[in-house]
Amino acid sequence: METSTHNNVGVDKAPGSYLPDSLNPAGYQSLVDILDLAVEKYNELPAFTSIGRTLTYRELGEKSDLFAAYLQNETDLVPGDRIAIQLPNVIQYPVVLFGAMKAGLIVVNTNPLYTSKELEHQFNDAGVKALVVFANMAHNVEKILAKTSIKHVIITEIADFHTSIKRLLVNSVVKYVKKMVPTYHLPNALSLNHALFKGAGKPVVKIKATSEQIAVLQYTGGTTGVAKGAMLTHANLISNTFQLSSRLRTILEEGVETYIAPLPLYHIYAFLIHGLTLLELGGHSVLIPNPRDLSGFVKELKKWKFTGFVGLNTLFVGLCNKPDFRELDFSHLKLTCSGGMPLTHSAAEEWQAVTGGVVVEGYGLTETSPVVSFNPIGKEQIGTIGIPIPQTEIRIQNREGQTLPQGESGMLCVRGPQVMKGYWNQELATQEVMTEDGFLITGDIAVQHADGYLQIVDRAKDMIIVSGFNVYPTEVEGCLSSHPDILESAAIGVADDKAGEAVKVFVVLKAETEVLDIQALRAYCKEHLAAYKVPKYVEVRTELPKNNVGKVLRRAFREEEQVS
Repeated sequence: METSTHNNVGVDKAPGSYLPDSLNPAGYQSLVDILDLAVEKYNELPAFTSIGRTLTYRELGEKSDLFAAYLQNETDLVPGDRIAIQLPNVIQYPVVLFGAMKAGLIVVNTNPLYTSKELEHQFNDAGVKALVVFANMAHNVEKILAKTSIKHVIITEIADFHTSIKRLLVNSVVKYVKKMVPTYHLPNALSLNHALFKGAGKPVVKIKATSEQIAVLQYTGGTTGVAKGAMLTHANLISNTFQLSSRLRTILEEGVETYIAPLPLYHIYAFLIHGLTLLELGGHSVLIPNPRDLSGFVKELKKWKFTGFVGLNTLFVGLCNKPDFRELDFSHLKLTCSGGMPLTHSAAEEWQAVTGGVVVEGYGLTETSPVVSFNPIGKEQIGTIGIPIPQTEIRIQNREGQTLPQGESGMLCVRGPQVMKGYWNQELATQEVMTEDGFLITGDIAVQHADGYLQIVDRAKDMIIVSGFNVYPTEVEGCLSSHPDILESAAIGVADDKAGEAVKVFVVLKAETEVLDIQALRAYCKEHLAAYKVPKYVEVRTELPKNNVGKVLRRAFREEEQVS
């Protein structure tokens, strides 16, 4: 039985600074090295597909070179500057990602669903100087651009990498017929295609990033709810690429796999699997820009003899309830990976009944690049998160920091080369989640069974996970507190068949408010919060339960919901 490794995990080295030789057989120093070797090995094989357009590995290398040349020769950006990428799953994403890294920039992955207020916070916290944004979201950028340090804005539309005729047709339909591109005014912005054109013929000086340098700022609430940028180094991400690959290579082959990618590449889980691990394996990722459109999703699936699928509980349930999905050919499917939110037994059983394949679940955090544990393929235990991946040490401890014996539940702590360097400009917050001997305190309650398999018993007490996205009660409550009719509020997560969890709020009205317009309240929240953070359920109370110092006891509401 494979167990967690307790040696050579860099105990005396700073997090994010070390890259064990056992996890780096090719001697990579940066993520660009992974792409360069992949281009050399898999040149004309397909790398990424979206909206009917496929990029080969060669094209990915060439186009990312053009973008790097534009950044180096046509802007004042220098290595170490931050560039935000706010794109859904389109083939422009990997081009921009690797082009930015070739120019030595630090990538700030940005959720396209963010409101202008959320964008403003992230851009200013990271000190972003350049932004690549999807045209459909550019109107939100317009609202806050003057309040940021962003000097360069590059805009791309959904079909920009298609042939000229199809590009014009598809982009026009999306903009004028489907009206999916709200009007925006960004006069100094440049189209991505024009940026690539300006990069043509210009020299590219690939910046030789060292493994301990930051590659990505991946924003997360961690366990506190305050958005912070996890500093993920090249060493972190290279290590995690091969840590995960050690499990996947037991069933996947180089240069032959076709993987369906419905989870967004700006999310660290999909970023690692599709942007790095499968790339290193010569895999082909079929990007799904809008997985919520299940009918369109299934229509796309019919085109492929896919061998792999990455999803989460919500998506598995939704697809299995589609009759046309059940009629697909699953004879080539080798592996289905689950992550981002807990996998339920019912969803796993239904997926296996429909597809004939098991779902392999893993566990991770943004702060761990993200994978910590993964079920060994062929030895899966549904309901567990598997066993720690190579070169990963776990510890279960109590509130006092004492290590607990095997079989007892406690706080899950992790040490390994995938653990982040820290939070960007947040030294105190970093210290709060790191122990003196280099373990990351995850905030999740877990137990390790005698066979080494881990099981999450509970998670950070207040965090809500809606379709794989973290929602923090303090943020929702902060929004509600600014509403003229709300005196105080409490937010919790409740079970939801589609999203896994949904946000439910309990509110106390101000004395002068007789009746609350719940629909108007939701509309108000939508102006300040991403859609997945907006409360699905609202319940009016005369008072909220509090402890002896006046702190609202969300726990009482959770217990109440469990009883009901």
